[in-house]
Amino acid sequence: MTDSVAQNVPTVARPHVEPGKLFIGGEWCEANAKGRRDVTDPSTGKVFTTVAEADASDVDAGVKAGREAFGAWSQTAGRERARILHRVADIIRRREDEIVAVESADVGKPVSLCRAVDVATAAEVYEYYSGLAQSIQGATRHIPIPSHAYTRREPLGVVGAITPFNFPLILSSSKIAPALAAGNVVVHKPAEDTPLSALLMAEILAEAGVPDGVLNVVTGGAEAGKALLRHPGVDKIAFTGSTQIGRYAAGTAGEALKPVTMELGGNAAQIVFEDADLEKAIGSVIKAFVFNTGQFCMGGPRLLVHRSLHDTVLEILSGAVAGVPVGDPFDPATVIGPMAAERHLAKVEDYVRLAKEEGGRIVTGGERLDLGGGYYYRPTVIAGLEDDSRVVQEEIFGPVLTVQPFDTEDEAVARANGTPYGLAAGLQTQDLARAHRVAARLEAGIVWVNDWAMLDPAIPFGGVKQSGYGREYGPEALESYTRVKSVVIAL
Repeated sequence: MTDSVAQNVPTVARPHVEPGKLFIGGEWCEANAKGRRDVTDPSTGKVFTTVAEADASDVDAGVKAGREAFGAWSQTAGRERARILHRVADIIRRREDEIVAVESADVGKPVSLCRAVDVATAAEVYEYYSGLAQSIQGATRHIPIPSHAYTRREPLGVVGAITPFNFPLILSSSKIAPALAAGNVVVHKPAEDTPLSALLMAEILAEAGVPDGVLNVVTGGAEAGKALLRHPGVDKIAFTGSTQIGRYAAGTAGEALKPVTMELGGNAAQIVFEDADLEKAIGSVIKAFVFNTGQFCMGGPRLLVHRSLHDTVLEILSGAVAGVPVGDPFDPATVIGPMAAERHLAKVEDYVRLAKEEGGRIVTGGERLDLGGGYYYRPTVIAGLEDDSRVVQEEIFGPVLTVQPFDTEDEAVARANGTPYGLAAGLQTQDLARAHRVAARLEAGIVWVNDWAMLDPAIPFGGVKQSGYGREYGPEALESYTRVKSVVIAL
């Protein structure tokens, strides 16, 4: 994140969060088993609220509520769905401070980042799909027989949306907004670690006029997620999460031949060519691996630098990365907050330890920070690793960057493509022909040139290889929440 994002950020107070309930059929209710799950503030490591722990019976209630609401919602005029979704965007902006406080406390996300990225993006997503809600239509087809033919785009029904811990607000919005725009209903199971913005958004959507049962939120752990995947009343699964869990989710949904979209893990490479604007490149490189404390599936944790710049880039990174502010997410000057949970921090520590065993050299960082009991880790740069290193090949999901030299364009492309993932990639060059040429060769769903994380609700993104399939954002996402029906009439 650039320094400008953190400038002039209003102070946000830590929220007082009441214990959360499930949101089913337009009502707040306790889980059937009366279970509770602790929610921990990652900046302190202390429990600050609890939410309901849903089981299979609660998921069933959510699906039934959605099924009951589907008939009326699917027949609601597109312009009315558009008005409601636009009101959601307006309310998000009006309640910005409240959402920032909840999301920052829940995830450990710096308030500066949360305000400029998460809340702003969520509003833009609902606004974008409110426009598309009015333009869902089929097409007339001409066929060489005496008949009339046309196609219809129809909603699928009940969508099971399962979202991860790192961008709860954005990733739920990217599923709920297009699903509702297309006339579907949703049962949302947020990540067990970070459920709070999902509950707040249920309240906001109800305030905007979303009818009872159109959005249902069930908080909980693996049992609720498995029940949603297996429920026969769910017509589509929209999943974002790790590749490992994604395999299980896709396989489970596949048993019932349910359509799925899978946005999974990533391990993107950044390529810095010899003609790059080095000042801009360094800024992009740092943003790509510290963004959201490295908990970003489209982050850039692998840096490939032309050999002529390798030592210079390492020297610059050593000083610049060490100076990135790490600390309390409620401090407007903070750029890197805590990891979202203790187990995520432990995973990063394990990978850095492994890097040393594999012959890597810690250029800067490489240790946790003791800041009041939270899950903090210094941003870390590692040099000297080979391509077959596990630290290079696997997704770390923390503020860790590996740096490797290359000599030729072909070598850079081959090594960038040399992992099982393919969610994002990027390159730095002032040669326009090279930019297009290399972008075409990189195996990734989105490629950024001379910057990182340039995202817009109109631009689709998604994975190839083990980073998943299907697309979020854009009209492509909206289409994935519809089915095509053909009608042929004899004249």
